[in-house]
Amino acid sequence: MRRRCARQLAAKHLLASILLKSRYMFSKPVSETDVSNRCAIILAAGDGVRLRPLVNSLRGDALPKQYVKFFGDRSMLQFTFQRAQRLIPRERIFTVVDQSHFEFADVTQQLVDQPKMHVVIQPSNRGTAIGLLLPLAHLLERHPDATVAVFPSDHFISDDDLFMAHVDAAFGIVEQDSAKIVLLGIPPRVAEPEYGYIVPAGDPPSAFPWGARIVSRFVEKPSLGVAQEIVSRGGLWNTLVMVFRAQSFLSYVRAMNNRLYSCFWRIRDALGAHSLIRAIEKIYERAQPVNLSKSFLEELPRRCPSQLLVLPVRGVYWCDCGSEERIGKFLGPAANPACAGATPRRKSLSPHH
Repeated sequence: MRRRCARQLAAKHLLASILLKSRYMFSKPVSETDVSNRCAIILAAGDGVRLRPLVNSLRGDALPKQYVKFFGDRSMLQFTFQRAQRLIPRERIFTVVDQSHFEFADVTQQLVDQPKMHVVIQPSNRGTAIGLLLPLAHLLERHPDATVAVFPSDHFISDDDLFMAHVDAAFGIVEQDSAKIVLLGIPPRVAEPEYGYIVPAGDPPSAFPWGARIVSRFVEKPSLGVAQEIVSRGGLWNTLVMVFRAQSFLSYVRAMNNRLYSCFWRIRDALGAHSLIRAIEKIYERAQPVNLSKSFLEELPRRCPSQLLVLPVRGVYWCDCGSEERIGKFLGPAANPACAGATPRRKSLSPHH
């Protein structure tokens, strides 16, 4: 068993090395300008409603799940910071959180090491689309030519080095073709009805670097039978980790949802307002909730064919920690952390943690 695990870890590290080095095989090498324009947005504004009963039983409060230390002495958000900083310096990482989160002391403690101007506070929850556009507006004030990686903050990832090697590869694709948006997809272990799926088109895998494929369509939380069919046809779990050139992303938003685009520009204009907090509150009061996956990503393959790609992530155990059952499953024997190369360890929680 130990030898097999060692062989698997060696294979993963070899794959990471190949991904990191293979950019030089293509026509446009990564320039210093490209690297200096790399930024990140961490999405941490969710309320974690589905996990509240579990969190309450472990801690005695309703701390949103991304701040809870399920896997050792760090929260999922802290692991996300650590992961992103393997590729992107802290001064180019922006994090969006919700104002209501600050009623918990843990939130301030976990954000204290982040640059204050890069912690973007939304006044209320209006969905993931505006939740992305708000920090993107702040980011573009400082980095107008940014290429951006987006990271949800509630994922378990067994091998940060290998995962971030795939993110690096996604940056490479976008830096060669700024019109592309690249999503990271996970080859499913099972047909999981509670996940969203990315269905690649029938283009040959060699059409794009690093095995990226054109996205044909999305299927959000299918029935078990449909999920099994999608998996049999090569569908991938949607991580919602993606890389895009900021200006290209906004051009797609403008083409597909002008109301959402107008909301973005109202936010940009508000950044120069004397009373920024109240200006953003007014924008949010008028905004309708918009889901990024349903209203944007699902429409993009139909409206702008061939511009959305999926990059399969190999050799990484990944879990979207969206439910108590899911956390219990992946912390069980099936996860096999020894072979997965997982650094976080399960730790019993009490109200004192």
